Amino acid sequence: MSNQGKDNRAFAVQDCALAAIASGQRAYNLRELRDKLLEIDLGSIYYHFWGGLLRPRFDDPEYHNDFAIWARYGLEDAILAERLGIIDPTDFAGMESLREQVIMVAEERLDESEEIPAAKRDHPFYFVRSQIVVFDTHARIEHPEELVDAIALMSVGSIFFHFVDARRRTTTGEDDFRSWLRTCFEGFEDLCETLGKVDPFFSGLTALRKRLTDVFSSYFGK
Repeated sequence: MSNQGKDNRAFAVQDCALAAIASGQRAYNLRELRDKLLEIDLGSIYYHFWGGLLRPRFDDPEYHNDFAIWARYGLEDAILAERLGIIDPTDFAGMESLREQVIMVAEERLDESEEIPAAKRDHPFYFVRSQIVVFDTHARIEHPEELVDAIALMSVGSIFFHFVDARRRTTTGEDDFRSWLRTCFEGFEDLCETLGKVDPFFSGLTALRKRLTDVFSSYFGK
């Protein structure tokens, strides 16, 4: 398992950051957005849904992905923004199926509109792709009970890497905590089932860290 240390049973705590890389692609109206989505790198889909979790935010956004935000404030289309805003990327098997959903929503709105929704020339949608940069914190967790205190002390980057990005990295589509528990121990199926029900997308990473801490605390009676 990729997150193990020298001890095959030790969980190696990693931290991460998302590096934003300009794609050179932009869209000025909804049709251009739809067309670009057909061919844009899947790393861009990932960034515009998940990247916001790691970017500094000073308030609770009404919309949780960049496509919805641009629809609302760039195109000034509240209906489209609402439809895009309720898309939960955790409902999809991968970035390709998520891309198809965004395209479908855009096409539906194009069919409904008498004119193509367009943004001002100085407010296009800039497609950005991401590259994850991973850091070893050198912290190791030997036993599942230690997760109670360890989770509470993790950075939001560690929470993102182990609970969000892991779903893209692992063949099972599970977070690293469930993967570790299933691979190295026995008897934690009910805990894994509870973790599988935690949605990481709409709450924000700080709230997600608190939610995970509560799950482990409740399970281990702390």
